[in-house]
Amino acid sequence: MVVGESMRVAAIDCGTNSIRLLIADVSGSNFREVSRDMEIVRLGQGVDKTGQFEPDAISRTLLATKKFAEVIAAKGVERIRFCATSATRDASNRHLFIDGVREILGIEPEVIPGTEEAALSFMGATKELLPADGPFLVVDIGGGSTEFVLGTSGVESAKSVNIGCVRMSERHLTHQPPSLEQLAAATIDIDEAIKDAGLTVPFSQAQTLVAVAGTATTVAAAALNLATYDRYAIHLSHISAAKVHEVAHMFQSMTREQISALGYMHPGRVDVITSGALVLSRVMKLTGALEFVASESDILDGMAWGLAI
Repeated sequence: MVVGESMRVAAIDCGTNSIRLLIADVSGSNFREVSRDMEIVRLGQGVDKTGQFEPDAISRTLLATKKFAEVIAAKGVERIRFCATSATRDASNRHLFIDGVREILGIEPEVIPGTEEAALSFMGATKELLPADGPFLVVDIGGGSTEFVLGTSGVESAKSVNIGCVRMSERHLTHQPPSLEQLAAATIDIDEAIKDAGLTVPFSQAQTLVAVAGTATTVAAAALNLATYDRYAIHLSHISAAKVHEVAHMFQSMTREQISALGYMHPGRVDVITSGALVLSRVMKLTGALEFVASESDILDGMAWGLAI
């Protein structure tokens, strides 16, 4: 790449619940989003219980990958990076999925460890924030795992724990609305994991808590009382801890049909938002944060920045 010229890159993040594509033009400190797409594929369906990918889950995810490959080809992308996270780390038959992705995209997909996932999320989430607001605690609630990352200009400490929204839904919150017993069991599980993360990541040093990914942005949409999902209204909004607890309790009391009817709710999040909101509520409680900053920039943006370096 000639100095001063932008590079068109494509980043694909394949998690437990969704697969997402970001195409961007990057040059130095300049970043222009070209397109952003998401498909809810639930790749990690049943992985917590069986330790393996289900054939249907692999098929759904590879079909979405083919759609993304068509978009990438049409947009004239120069570099591609495909990162798979929690569910793929856990699945003993991950090679079936990895081989399929390689065949479709012609690149080597990466199964990244939680530490790298955390670092990429931190890069994406804090790029637009002022260093004076640091140190930042970036919390990325995914489908299989949740990452905690502390730092100002870079990662100082990080920990990935297995309390994602899909994993908690499959393990505990199997009914909607969930029973008090289910909520109590989930809360114990979540609190233990957060306390474990706190042994590595000193939460008390953080000045600003930044939450990324679909759970956090959907909770922000609820807290802001949006009629429809508006990523521009959500991005960098400040949501109080009291509001997070209120939204979490609201989801816990609703039926699946009531949640589905919410204008800002993605269909693929209907059956996991209650567990995801509970995770975020417990994060706010146990870190002592008074609010969180909702960021629409996350691991995808970190991957895209990294491709142009």
